[in-house]
Amino acid sequence: MQTSNRRSFLKNGAMLGAALLASSASGVITTGSNENNQVPQKSKSRKLGSGEHSIEVSALGLGCMGMSYHRSFVPDKKAMIDLLRKAPDLGVNFFDTAEAYGPLINEELVGEALAPFRKEVIIATKFGFIEGKPSLGLNSRPDNIRKVVEHSLKSLQTDYIDLLYQHRVDPNVPIEEVAGTVRDLIKEGKAKHFGLSEANEATLRKAHAVQPLTALQSEYSLMTRQPENDVIKACEELGIGFVPYSPISRGLLTGYINERTKYNSANDNRPALPRYQRDAIIANWPLIEILKEFGDHRGLTVAQVALAWLLAQKSFIVPIPGTTKPAHLQENMWAANYEFTSEELQKLTADLSKVKIVGARYTGISAQQTNK
Repeated sequence: MQTSNRRSFLKNGAMLGAALLASSASGVITTGSNENNQVPQKSKSRKLGSGEHSIEVSALGLGCMGMSYHRSFVPDKKAMIDLLRKAPDLGVNFFDTAEAYGPLINEELVGEALAPFRKEVIIATKFGFIEGKPSLGLNSRPDNIRKVVEHSLKSLQTDYIDLLYQHRVDPNVPIEEVAGTVRDLIKEGKAKHFGLSEANEATLRKAHAVQPLTALQSEYSLMTRQPENDVIKACEELGIGFVPYSPISRGLLTGYINERTKYNSANDNRPALPRYQRDAIIANWPLIEILKEFGDHRGLTVAQVALAWLLAQKSFIVPIPGTTKPAHLQENMWAANYEFTSEELQKLTADLSKVKIVGARYTGISAQQTNK
């Protein structure tokens, strides 16, 4: 792979797709293939969970973390409020935050922005760290869960949380005890639904037996496909929704990040992650090239192909890509308009599966001890 090719791929792909993307805002992008050959059309909304434990959300949600935390720069607050308030006009009703983002300040941002139309949106937040700081360790004791929820309600300017996740499984607190505490909070009206993040299949089943889960949130993208081996199958069996975080791998699956990208290590976890090191980015670039080649012929950007692929895997999958830019938010939402034919999805998946991903997603510490 030549460096000049990596530098120019976005420009070429974006110019080719601009007209088709514009026309897709109110419709569905198709390939012109026989409609009998297509993967079932995507709905503008999806369901997480089942029965009384289900919620209807937009096909893609909005991950809000990077608006105030962990992505090198911190954007202007007013600009982020404007973006959050514009999101429903672009089809978003599902917003993801957590006490750990900031810590604490991201919930305040989301709460202020969404307050004018709180009842019309779905807000997810998370508990599970000491003082909301991942660096201090885990704390899912019942008293801390309740303390965090009270603070989150205040920060979010609301009297209920739509989807309350345990951010990371705490090995010192039985998951049945955690689930029981959330069950009580649901009975009290302070939360509506229960979710876990980065939990394994055994933990998922134990929690679900105490308080039915609405969603499992875990990292899942074309660079992190391990959930296909276990938890996604368990979610399908149990009627639990699956919410991929980092669905474009913290920006890697856009092509905007390359081996020359610089980060602010004081406010970004990527410099410490193996997958974002120079040699790994170069080694993994063939994945970007496959996505670009597919998108170029269909008026799609690299990120849109990556998101559309995720959406095509299961109807209960709802990715939550984050962004700080209105144009990228619209780009992400338009990904839900694309319909794969079964043949092209099969071929694309086969081509992507040939790329051996270089670099672990974390190093030195497990996912259980990190946020995003």
